[in-house]
Amino acid sequence: MTLEYPSLLNASGTVPDISAMVEEDRVHHQIYTDPAIFDLEMTRIFGATWVYVGHESQIPEPHDFITGKLGQRPVILSRDGQGDIHLLFNRCTHRGATVCRKASGNAKLFQCAYHGWTYRTDGSLNAVPWPEGYAEGVNDSRFNLAQAPRVESYRGFIFATLNPDAPSVPDWLGGIRQPIDDWLDRHPGGKIELCEANRLNFRGNWKLAYDNSADGYHVVFSHRSLLLTENRFDTDNKGMTYYKSRPDDGPIFVRYFANGHHYKDKRPALEKRDGVLWESEAAHPGMEPFEAGIRQRLGKDADAALDLVSAPPMNINVFPNLLIIGNHIQVLQPVAVDETDTTWYGTRIVDPDDSLNGTADALNALRMRTQESFPNFGEVDDLTNFEQIQHGLSALEDEWVYMHRGLGIPGRIKKHEDGSVTGPATDEIFMREYIREWSRLMTTPPQIALKR
Repeated sequence: MTLEYPSLLNASGTVPDISAMVEEDRVHHQIYTDPAIFDLEMTRIFGATWVYVGHESQIPEPHDFITGKLGQRPVILSRDGQGDIHLLFNRCTHRGATVCRKASGNAKLFQCAYHGWTYRTDGSLNAVPWPEGYAEGVNDSRFNLAQAPRVESYRGFIFATLNPDAPSVPDWLGGIRQPIDDWLDRHPGGKIELCEANRLNFRGNWKLAYDNSADGYHVVFSHRSLLLTENRFDTDNKGMTYYKSRPDDGPIFVRYFANGHHYKDKRPALEKRDGVLWESEAAHPGMEPFEAGIRQRLGKDADAALDLVSAPPMNINVFPNLLIIGNHIQVLQPVAVDETDTTWYGTRIVDPDDSLNGTADALNALRMRTQESFPNFGEVDDLTNFEQIQHGLSALEDEWVYMHRGLGIPGRIKKHEDGSVTGPATDEIFMREYIREWSRLMTTPPQIALKR
């Protein structure tokens, strides 16, 4: 079933002129503050493009499910009895009530609490109470739960779109697949599982978080307290201390691919040898007994294993809502034009073949402790900045937000044969490029469809 694109008008009765709000070196503040633009984003971006909706480790078995949102749409990510993945609208076809009110679980049926209609985990209608009350019956596919017509997974990351003509997920990811592969392949079997999450909220537009996702310019200023905490027992060799001097002069870079995707690579600032990540890890209470046990069990292989505990120094950003930061997976969920939920999932090593000689549990215990650091001591800095930016943007007469760092300096930006571009980690090249893609999507009428 193809849906006609709805009319989204602002208060003056006109469609916002997106093209006039994006220039090479600046964007108009309205892209962060106009509710009509936010509403448009929920269809043209969080509907017509691929959006991250969950990880396969969250629904490993038939009939497993989690609930969430696709933009503003309440959805259920489920496996049916054959193990196939579906993204169902969490909306009874009858009168619109949600049919699943739990965050996660395992169930063969979803029952609407309003009138008792039940649905299978593939979205098909199972039963209707007292069906004789319907003259034409209800054995019709139009009464199945609506669902996304396209759901695809890449190495455990599940994406969905309402656009039936979207490219495949691997094609859409393009060059960002390599950093994702690098991130996964360091683990046994190339797999991870999602585990406990930090759930946070900030009063600001979702794009402020994406603007920040590869920003190396703010670190030494915004995260000063975290840098000091990481180095309370050592000097200048823990955590993100490679930002403390002049990061423009170092080897750290940001790389933009296509479709809004980019990453910041801090690996060139580190030696290429086993143990270097663990050596740069800040001290955490209780880590010594675990480290001693791992070293005793693994001997010369301990350095490589302990590197799995520490975060790989990369920020991988998949537009519009998936950020892979260190060992974390961060998911952005727009709530309103000036409100965003952000969830930080920890990740766990999976070692079914025991390639780590029985140390996986100890490594995961250490990994959990290291994963407590940034969401609790770093992300709060960023969320405060986002809220203060949103507050500052209420000065309506000062119309423009600038993103021109690095622009126009000969030789600073490098273009590659695959179409990607790189620049120093403090440059705003990634922001300029992803905003250009945002503008393209926002000015392109989408193809939207539902499956039943």
